[in-house]
Amino acid sequence: MNDPPKAFHGAVEGVTTSLLDTLRVGVVMFDTDGYIMLWSPTVEEILGWPAESMVGHYYGGYLTEAPVEASSGAPVSRGEIYRAIRENGYWRGSMRVRHRDGYTVEVEGRASLLTPPDCKPFVLANIVETSRLRAVEQDLAALDALFATSPLGIAVFDTERRYVRANEALARLNGKPVRETLGRTVHEVMPQAMADTLAQIQSLVLETGRPVVDTVLAAPDGHGWRSVSYGRLTSPDGRVLGVSSTVMDVTERRDAMEKIERARQRLKLLDDVGVALGDLLDVPRIARTLAGALVPRFADYTSVMLYGAVAHSGELPRAARPSGAPLLQLGAAAKDRGPVVERMLRVGQDIALERGSIFESVLTSAAPHLVMSREELVCASYPGDPRVQAALDLDIHSLMVVPLRARGTVLGLLLLNRAEGRAAFDRDDLALAMELAGRAGISLDNARLYARERESALMLQRSLMPQQVPSPPGVQIAYRYVPGGSHTEAEAEAGGDWFDVIPLAGGRVALVVGDVMGHGLRAAATMGQLRTAVRTLAALDLPPDELLRRVNDLADDLAQGPDEPLMATCVYAVYDPSTRQCTLATAGHVPPLLLTGRGDGWEVTLVEAPSGAPLGVGGVEFESVSLGVEDGSVLVLYTDGLIEHRGEDITEGLERLVSLLGGLPAQPFLEDVCDRVLGDLDPGTGPAGRGAAPSGPAGPAGSVDDVALLLARLGGLPENSAASWTFPAETYAVRRAREAVRGVLRGWGLEALADDTVLLVSELVTNSMRHAHGPIGVRMVRGTSLLVEVSDPLPVPPRERNAAVDDEGGRGIQLVARGARRWGTRHGPIGKTVWFELSLP
Repeated sequence: MNDPPKAFHGAVEGVTTSLLDTLRVGVVMFDTDGYIMLWSPTVEEILGWPAESMVGHYYGGYLTEAPVEASSGAPVSRGEIYRAIRENGYWRGSMRVRHRDGYTVEVEGRASLLTPPDCKPFVLANIVETSRLRAVEQDLAALDALFATSPLGIAVFDTERRYVRANEALARLNGKPVRETLGRTVHEVMPQAMADTLAQIQSLVLETGRPVVDTVLAAPDGHGWRSVSYGRLTSPDGRVLGVSSTVMDVTERRDAMEKIERARQRLKLLDDVGVALGDLLDVPRIARTLAGALVPRFADYTSVMLYGAVAHSGELPRAARPSGAPLLQLGAAAKDRGPVVERMLRVGQDIALERGSIFESVLTSAAPHLVMSREELVCASYPGDPRVQAALDLDIHSLMVVPLRARGTVLGLLLLNRAEGRAAFDRDDLALAMELAGRAGISLDNARLYARERESALMLQRSLMPQQVPSPPGVQIAYRYVPGGSHTEAEAEAGGDWFDVIPLAGGRVALVVGDVMGHGLRAAATMGQLRTAVRTLAALDLPPDELLRRVNDLADDLAQGPDEPLMATCVYAVYDPSTRQCTLATAGHVPPLLLTGRGDGWEVTLVEAPSGAPLGVGGVEFESVSLGVEDGSVLVLYTDGLIEHRGEDITEGLERLVSLLGGLPAQPFLEDVCDRVLGDLDPGTGPAGRGAAPSGPAGPAGSVDDVALLLARLGGLPENSAASWTFPAETYAVRRAREAVRGVLRGWGLEALADDTVLLVSELVTNSMRHAHGPIGVRMVRGTSLLVEVSDPLPVPPRERNAAVDDEGGRGIQLVARGARRWGTRHGPIGKTVWFELSLP
């Protein structure tokens, strides 16, 4: 057989390499005298000397030192080697041989004496480079040490997935001795479910070569967890030899991770409950939200029971528990529903607690209680308690009763239950429940206090709003007031919006709508002061612009303090049915609307009045605007809460209101108009329908800001209800005025008032004739009373004074003041008007 070329280092192409190729075992044959007969190519690779240079030469000339006997480790001479070979037929030891390049190579050799039949004996020696042999020995030793000392379970499988090697650590983890493992597959060693998973992993690793790392499986005995990793074993030439695996006990790690995850879930639950309760200020909603947030994340059945005083914003009980006071079941949640669940939770009912029961004990002591068995659950209340029986029917085995506390006072109880199929509560769960109950208790008490303040503000506001709205002649009124809030009466919030209808002299009527900035008690109190100021000044019969100016002058007195100035808007309108004239002025308020009938619908007009500045802004002027009004027209006054919505410009809401009113029939009842406006525009949430608000000074809360809406259908007085004349400032004016007045009273059937009326008219006309020197107007209006007005161009109003006995004049105004039910003076565009009223018989 020909030797491979000298340049060959490794396997011949197409031939599989082996351990011999790795060690490079060379073969040397020499005769018994030490002369070389054969020098293999591997020896040539190790020492660098070619065969043609070595065959026939004495081998000893190449040794640099005396060889070492392997067994004893002592140097021996070359002659002793031959003697050992001749006597024993074998020698083993280490040698240091000169390399062709001049350095020394240490090799380990084994020599045997061979005597073929009919031939001379010869010596056959194998040599291995010591460095490579030591490396293989170290690798094998390290592998043995790894198997022997590693705390990890280690196993090697062949391509048939049979154990070929395993260590004692793996035997301990698997609970099988090594001798019962070798030669077997995982299906013969492991439980079926675990073996199926491991066999799939082994097949995947063998086929793909991709390692599988840290796959966590249950321990073979079911107690604990194991982390398994697999990798494919291949030879240097790429042949698949099998798979290796490591197994580690990760029970403690798994338990630690579960504890960390459990703590994270607890923190997340705390955070989620805090967020859910954070924006709520309604006790029933908080109770329902708390119960719902805990099912099914923390419990299977949950209920929240509170004292009635907490639920209805009353005073908290001073004693630990009032004698016989039941709890109200306000919030409940369950993983399922049914008659048994309803019997246990009893949502919305009063719950009477038995003296000496666990529930009563928790209320009294404020200490939580953990029920950890069905036997203890049976003793939680009185014998035969249907709620306890219902709990047993639902397979509830664990119960926590936790007090809901705030500021040192117990408000009620939080009950949490777990049924079969879920682990029982433990002490960690109890600590979490106490934290949840603490946060919920603060939220509940804050809601109770807020409800008390809100109710006080609403009560104050309602007492300050008009208790009765008059129905002046010629005017039909409809109105709504909707407190601000979030869709429910319980969440209604008092604000500063108000409206008013004020009868004025002469059958005229003042219509007022205003809005004080802010909410709560202060806004309601300021609104009441502002409304009183407007009503007081309205009695002086001032023009709208003058009235707003005087109210604005009072801003500093009405403000809460120097740091909280008054800021309010207002529209004040005066309508005179006898002249069908409406005069109005605004102070920073949204524009009024005038609805005029056109066929079957309304024509909607924005009243172009100077907006002015809000009340509380000093140094501004207010202007009035007058407009003639057709009979049957409707004046719409409102506050910005009706048209102002979050996220949009107020003009969009105004356009929506105009569009809505323009689409209504022209002759509906005004009450229906109010209902449609509030139902379709849904203040604070956009144009979603909300349903009609009931009539009266307050309606259901559904807007973010409160809303005041006032509608007035304006019409004239009935036929033959008014008469007027103009007389020159001549002496006969008095006589003619008396005759005209008496004639009209006779026609109206009011002869009983003729003498008094004629006397007072005579005094006023005489006064105007003497001082005004201009035309004198007399007007009479019959309504709920008899109104008489005398006008002249003199702007100075008459003054009531006490006339002496010998004075010839000065008694006219005294007569008017004493003879009339009411009297007064108002300024007009030109001059003044003195008026008085007489009660109808």
